Amino acid sequence: MSSQSVRVLVLTKYGVLGASSRLRFLQYLPKLHSSGFVLTVQYFLSSEQLQARYRRGKYIVVELLRNYTRRCLVLLRRSQFDLVWIEKEALPWWPLWLERAFLRKVPYVLDFDDAIFHNYDRHRIAFVRKVFSRRVDGLMAGAALVVCGNQYLAQRARDAGAKWVVLLPTAIDLKRYPYPSAKLTLTLHPPDVARIVWIGSPSTLSYLQLLAEPLKELAKHHNFILRVIGGFSIDLPGVPLEYLPWSEDTEVANIGDCDVGVMPLVDSAFERGKCGYKLIQYMACGLPVVASPIGVNTQIVQPRVNGFLATTSAQWQDALGKLLQDPELRSKMGCAGRLQVEQTYCIQQTGPQLAEILNSVGKGGRTCAA
Repeated sequence: MSSQSVRVLVLTKYGVLGASSRLRFLQYLPKLHSSGFVLTVQYFLSSEQLQARYRRGKYIVVELLRNYTRRCLVLLRRSQFDLVWIEKEALPWWPLWLERAFLRKVPYVLDFDDAIFHNYDRHRIAFVRKVFSRRVDGLMAGAALVVCGNQYLAQRARDAGAKWVVLLPTAIDLKRYPYPSAKLTLTLHPPDVARIVWIGSPSTLSYLQLLAEPLKELAKHHNFILRVIGGFSIDLPGVPLEYLPWSEDTEVANIGDCDVGVMPLVDSAFERGKCGYKLIQYMACGLPVVASPIGVNTQIVQPRVNGFLATTSAQWQDALGKLLQDPELRSKMGCAGRLQVEQTYCIQQTGPQLAEILNSVGKGGRTCAA
């Protein structure tokens, strides 16, 4: 179906520094543009504001007010577009009725890769829970389409009464992740310099504390370095560490230079809404993975095929120990993970699906089942 006339207002939460915006929206724009979509993009928070928030631990109120003003002004022009494509919510922390008023008379699509509804319905302040607990559900119910990164999020959308729910995993671009032929043919780090890698933002660095004990014990029997990409320093006594800043230009090489990827998580409602992007990155680089069996991790990780799931300290030590001492096992699992990414978790697969459903909404139809 032609999409020549589909004009889309794209409202992201962040600029390129925000992983959710970059992966769920920005990396698809060239494909959508080449498919005939006319795209107008506006982010809510700039990359500079996000970096400052990491440094200070909070946003500046005056800057947020300016951001809300810009967002409201662009929403007042919504009639110029065939649809509005929104990352999570257009006006965070505003009353539901007011955001719905800004979205009247234009179909809108919501995209979720996190359980942000728990920011409201599980907030520590009772007043927030009372006033805002159903805010995201109300947005979902009014949307023409809700796109979700995993089943936990999709089920919430269905329960909220969303008219159309589509599951679309977070994905990588194979053009940025060339086939890791050297790694998969066993030209790896020798065992005495093996690297375990974790990549993330400062806001998620605390998950690594879950590995403090297993990594400390592992270091007594294996020589390895834990490479932390994108996080600030963390206190892990007895664990050899190296820190690398995150950059879109260097992240693939810095992951690919390692041997095992890890994704520890706590078992809570918010974590069940995560989309496992770290695992997909590791697998795209030909790395075996070890992860907590939380949420979508249990669907991405196929135990003893592309990696291991681990809950206890002993399970983490056992899984990582097996991989560190066996390059052939790492290569075998890395091959399986890479194949899985090529079949399911790349925009070469998800891009055409996204273009089809946005085109359908923009043209006022619905061409495929939920």
